Amino acid sequence: MNNTFQNLFDTYNWEETLASIHSKTAQDVEYALSKTKRDLEDFKALISPSAAPYLEQMAVLSKMSTQKRFGNTIQMYVPMYLSNECQNICTYCGFSMTNKIPRRTLTDAEILKEATFLKTKGYDHILLVTGEANKTVGVPYIKHAMELIKDQFSNISMEVQPMDQHEYEELIEASLYAVLVYQETYHRDEYKKHHPKGKKSNFDYRLGTPDRLGKAGIHKIGLGALFGLEDWRADSFFTALHLKYLQKTYWKTKYSISFPRLRPHSGGLEPKVEMTDKDLVQTICAFRLLDEDVELSMSTRESETFRNHIVHLGITSLSAESKTNPGGYTVDKQTLEQFEISDERSTEAIANMLTNSGLEPVWKDWSNNWR
Repeated sequence: MNNTFQNLFDTYNWEETLASIHSKTAQDVEYALSKTKRDLEDFKALISPSAAPYLEQMAVLSKMSTQKRFGNTIQMYVPMYLSNECQNICTYCGFSMTNKIPRRTLTDAEILKEATFLKTKGYDHILLVTGEANKTVGVPYIKHAMELIKDQFSNISMEVQPMDQHEYEELIEASLYAVLVYQETYHRDEYKKHHPKGKKSNFDYRLGTPDRLGKAGIHKIGLGALFGLEDWRADSFFTALHLKYLQKTYWKTKYSISFPRLRPHSGGLEPKVEMTDKDLVQTICAFRLLDEDVELSMSTRESETFRNHIVHLGITSLSAESKTNPGGYTVDKQTLEQFEISDERSTEAIANMLTNSGLEPVWKDWSNNWR
C-alpha cells in the first residue's frame, strides 16, 4: 500500500481527538510553552481552552519566533480570479453551481489587462483562482493563462480544483510555483453535508491532493481549513497533523498555512461553530510555536483592525486590495464576488501600514527565471 496521509488520517477519530484537546490542562500548556521544540501533543495544549489565559505569553513567543526566522518582513501577494464557473455545490461559496449568477471566464485580453494592472501595483507574486470547472477552466486554460503572464511575475501560484499528479507535473513544467488546496473541514461527515454534488464531494480525493503535489515536485503547498464549518480546534489539529506528515514525506517542499473564517456570500451560510478573534490569534500563535519555518498567511477576509495587529504575531504573508470576482480589478467590477472582503484598503495603504509598523513589505521572495 502506498504511504499517503489518508493512511495516517484514518487512524484518528474526530471525537476522540477533540476530547483529547479539551482534556489538556494548564500544566500541559505551561509545559508546551517551556519547550523550544514542540510536538503535536504540545499543539493540542496550545489550541485547548486551557491555553486561553496564556494568550499574551503565546503571542510574545510567537512574535519572537517569527522575527528570528523571517525578520521584520511580510511577503505581499494578490489573488487574480480567472473564472467563477463551477461544477460543484458548496454551501458556503458564492460560486456554487446552485447560485443563479452571471458566469464569466476571462479572455486572453482580459487576463493581460488584469495582470498589467496588478503589476503596476508592485506585485511580483500572483495567485490565480478559479471555480472548479474542469471543462471550462481545466489544465489547458490554466496553463495558457500562466504562459500569458509568466514574464510579468517572478512566481505564479494557483488555487483551483484538485488535479492528478501528471497534471500538476505539466503545470510545474510551465512555471507553476505553488498550489493552495484547503480541505475545508477534516470532518468527513460534515464535509459531505457542505459538498453534496460535484467532484469536490469526493473527500478522499481532496485529502490526497497534497500527496499528489508532493510527488509531482511542487515548490510550495498551502494548507488550511475553512473555520466555521466544524469545530475549529479539531480542524486546526488535523491541519497540523497534515502539515507534519507532508514535511516529513516531501521534505524538499515548502509549506504555508492559511486561516480563512467563514465570510458572508451570496447564499449566506452561518458558521456552525464561531471562531472569535481571540480564538484565531490563539490558533495562529499555536502554529508558529509548533513550526518556526512554516509560512502563515492572512487574507483580506479579516478586518482592517485585526490584520493591523496580527502581522506582528506570526503572520508572514499578506494579501491586499483583493477582488474575489473574475475581472474585478479592471474588467468587470460588478460581477458577484466569491465572498465579501473585510479589509478593503488599497495596496499602497497596506504597504504604508506595514512600513509605519516597522515591517518591510516584500514583493518578490523567489524567482524561477534561472530555469
